[in-house]
Amino acid sequence: MIKINKLIVIILPLIIATSCSYKQKINASSEVKQVALIVKSREDYYWETVKMGADIAAKEFGVEINYMAPIDESDIDAQIKMVSEAVNKGVDAIILAPSDSKALVDIANKARNHKIPVIIIDSNLETDAINSFIATDNFEAGKKAGEELINLVGEKANVALMGYVKGNLTGDQRESGFLDTLSKYPNIKVVAKKYCSEDSSLATTLTKNVLSEYPNLDAIVALNSVSTIGVADAIYEMNLMNGIKIVGFDSTPKEIQYIEKNVIQATIIQNPFNMGYLSVKNASSSINSEKIEEYIDTGSKVINKENMFLPENEKFIFPFVN
Repeated sequence: MIKINKLIVIILPLIIATSCSYKQKINASSEVKQVALIVKSREDYYWETVKMGADIAAKEFGVEINYMAPIDESDIDAQIKMVSEAVNKGVDAIILAPSDSKALVDIANKARNHKIPVIIIDSNLETDAINSFIATDNFEAGKKAGEELINLVGEKANVALMGYVKGNLTGDQRESGFLDTLSKYPNIKVVAKKYCSEDSSLATTLTKNVLSEYPNLDAIVALNSVSTIGVADAIYEMNLMNGIKIVGFDSTPKEIQYIEKNVIQATIIQNPFNMGYLSVKNASSSINSEKIEEYIDTGSKVINKENMFLPENEKFIFPFVN
């Protein structure tokens, strides 16, 4: 009997320890996985739509989203700090829309070294330390902007280009695609290139300055929603709707209003909702060591007053309604 009691004394703690260890493993595996979603700027309709898609995917795939963004897209240091904090917290995956293709490489590599899957959206990074890249083909989108401009002004015109952050990879790719299309039309002259630093008021001022310097200007192409709205504000304030054509990017409510008023003739829209949804889907799959697509083009299309209310376009323009 004494021997049996001694045996119980020896074995029981082992059983308890094993049971606790097993429970800890079960709890760890059943915890809701944490996914950091770090985008380029706050309070932007485009990124709100990305977040909407991400939130829906998070519910579907059972993960929790930690949403972060600098106040301004040009604040690259703030974005680096956010990624670093996510790595240090040991999140299960990071979804990142990098504001700079080079500056965030080191911190992305650090995440990968910590075995944290990295999903890149919107703009790529110059590194192989990522699991997946989900974005618009911005070169092709820029080409579409050029083709739509030709449809509006013909093969002879003076045009201006309004970018947002000089050196931004997404903007550079759109600009390259746009200029590639125009290279086939020697009588279309790009007389001015301006960059508004993600400030629509500055875009308005720059537009007015360009119009003063080039009174024979026929059209302006703007490369994102902020620059598009700034350009359109200037044209509307100067009552030049019948003289200057605008081709923009994205589909914020104000841009849609300007299309209805014939201030903006066309805009190249993306699919930020799908970008957010697919990024979370791929993050969840990566956490579970499932195979994912390394590159997904979420597409772009030309929207104008004639086609904006077609059913196949409404779901992209009005995702919060649909």
